[in-house]
Amino acid sequence: MIETAKFLAVPGSNIELTSLASKEQVGLSEHEGKQLKQVLAKRLRKLQELLYASRQKGLLVVFQGLDASGKNSTIRRSFQTLNPTNIRVKSFTAPTRREKQQDFLWRIHSHAPRKGMISIFNRSHYEDVVTARVRKLVDESLWSQRFKHVNAFEQMLAEEGTIIIKFYLHISKDYQKQRLQRRLNRKDKLWKFDPADIEDRQHWEDYMQAYNDAIQHCSTPWAPFYIVPSETRWYRDLIVMQTLVNALEKLDMSYPDVDFDPSKISLR
Repeated sequence: MIETAKFLAVPGSNIELTSLASKEQVGLSEHEGKQLKQVLAKRLRKLQELLYASRQKGLLVVFQGLDASGKNSTIRRSFQTLNPTNIRVKSFTAPTRREKQQDFLWRIHSHAPRKGMISIFNRSHYEDVVTARVRKLVDESLWSQRFKHVNAFEQMLAEEGTIIIKFYLHISKDYQKQRLQRRLNRKDKLWKFDPADIEDRQHWEDYMQAYNDAIQHCSTPWAPFYIVPSETRWYRDLIVMQTLVNALEKLDMSYPDVDFDPSKISLR
């Protein structure tokens, strides 16, 4: 079992991402990590089944991080053994013309999970307090007040039965350079490269400050942020899976009662 509390951005605390390790000294071997992953995967499958059977809660998992931080691979590797029919993954790219005519949370709300389901956001409403801020797509007077809107939105979801867990995948600028260069060097990865990523790298410090503020303002008791050191990928996956297992186990779920006596049913 991994102690995940140390990765929690404690609500109300000061956040300084540049002072936090992006490559954790894990204390166990990769082989041990793979064995633990199998245990966590089995437990997560059971908890997913209980979540769906009980239909009392939904689970929303949010992934945020800079380009090349591993959002896609984390989702693929952490959820690959679960029942795909009860999971929805939504990637939020730049808003469409229609979406820009609505409030910034309008396009988000309909993708929140139904009870019994798991929704995974690859990027999310946090782009509207991070990317929109750094790229100066909206004025400070607008993005700065969005923190309270985000918190109110997430609190409403939580009070209506949604468990919310948010992960910031933390990497260094040097590590991002290595991953982007890898995309340029490999034909099978070239399609993932976006020249706009180079421009964003020029604003690394601005992104760090924007994420500092977003996490500091929006890591709440009802929707906590976990800052995951993500340069050791297999350990990153373990942190995510252990955190989800911990959150679901707190629900103390059970299978629903049935309205028939199975002993009186005869199959022919």
